[in-house]
Amino acid sequence: MRRSPLAALVLTVLLLVAPGAAQAAAPDRATPADPAAVLAQVRTAGTSWGHDPTSGRMTLTVDDTVAPAELTALRAVADRAGAVLRREPGTLRPLIAAGQGIYGGGARCSLGANVRSGSTYYVVTAGHCTNAASTWYADSAQTTVLGTRTATSYPTNDYGLIRYTGRIAHPSAVYTYPGLLTIYGAGNAYIGQAVCRSGVTTGVRCGTVTGLNQTVNYATGVIYGLIRTNICAEPGDSGGPLYVASTGTIIGILSGGTGNCTAGGTTFYQPITEVLAAYGLTLP
Repeated sequence: MRRSPLAALVLTVLLLVAPGAAQAAAPDRATPADPAAVLAQVRTAGTSWGHDPTSGRMTLTVDDTVAPAELTALRAVADRAGAVLRREPGTLRPLIAAGQGIYGGGARCSLGANVRSGSTYYVVTAGHCTNAASTWYADSAQTTVLGTRTATSYPTNDYGLIRYTGRIAHPSAVYTYPGLLTIYGAGNAYIGQAVCRSGVTTGVRCGTVTGLNQTVNYATGVIYGLIRTNICAEPGDSGGPLYVASTGTIIGILSGGTGNCTAGGTTFYQPITEVLAAYGLTLP
């Protein structure tokens, strides 16, 4: 990302979704020796699951929208899987609103990364963001055109592309509120990695990677293969970058999470390398 009216377009929009009526997992036929197969049948909105490196066990997490009857059913599923059942405060939801805001169709998100295919440049952001509009703007008044959506993948994945059509500069950088951090490339996450994220609502927040290959059940769909961190986020931060400040490396794009930046929270990210591979893109 370069110096631009947006500084370093890195957007994060948080799409608020109302908790929908969710069905608890149907009885499974997997054996306790196959916990991932058991947990993969869970489709209850407000839940996520994956391996917890701290305990060494699979963990099934539920948010505040999970009803008592659903919780009872999920506890039985966790028992069959030999998994830990854990409740996290707040509502698990996608986050729409690299850090700076982008706007389209009434949604606000954060720009995740400026990427290219040859000489054509694109914005990468969350797919639940790009689902909301075909034309995107660099300002809330929607007078400065950013570009046009060319691809979107949500649910299952959570990423999308916006092709630059406006005349805004787009440096390979993360906006750090204030200032710019040059981005030199993409990388992969690992447990315990020190990372930060940038978003239009809450700016820069830092923490560590706490899980890989996580599955999240939003009210709007299931997302697979996400990175989990102990970093907070709020609506409007979706789509923004998860990065390593010391190396200028982007490793993910914010999908969603629970909690907030007052009480703390948990957030999930789409790995950036998957997005680049899916569309044949490079960064920068």
